Amino acid sequence: MDDLKISDSALNQPVIATERFILRPLRPSDAGMIAHYTSDKRVAEGTRAIPHPLPPGASEAFVARALSPDRTEDVWAIDGSANKLAELLGVVSLTRMEGDQSELGFWIGAGFWNTGFATEAVDALVRANPHKARTLFAEAFQDNPGSARVLTNCGFVYLGDAESWSVARNARVPTWTYLRKMD
Repeated sequence: MDDLKISDSALNQPVIATERFILRPLRPSDAGMIAHYTSDKRVAEGTRAIPHPLPPGASEAFVARALSPDRTEDVWAIDGSANKLAELLGVVSLTRMEGDQSELGFWIGAGFWNTGFATEAVDALVRANPHKARTLFAEAFQDNPGSARVLTNCGFVYLGDAESWSVARNARVPTWTYLRKMD
């Protein structure tokens, strides 16, 4: 991972400040904390793509993809180190879709649940709108009402029910789908 070439586009990814932390591009040194948080079954099962148990090298591969010049997803670390918080509290991401649309995703380390960090991070990313998207989409598993609250608190509107595959659960899981039209 030390020889990972960080793409110019990752270096140009904006840093977004909030009251308690910054959203910054991932860096190779984040892989250890990403592995630590995502090895928690509760965190993994709250996402579509994080496996449980977490295989060796998975977090390093995630960081490498986030820094790749041909990526479609921009990932920000939620970094609270300037305010005496953890250097990595979780991540928030935007994945480019067709037609000036992006999909928002996020997870927070379990030790930081119910702190408002997810809402603050999602709100900051939505306000910054670094993809200049006209529409943002997001989803939350129906057994995770906390994530649904984050989305509605940040102006997302419920679209309907669907289902998505969860790698950690090895199953399709009912979801609530949300939309945020950008001004």
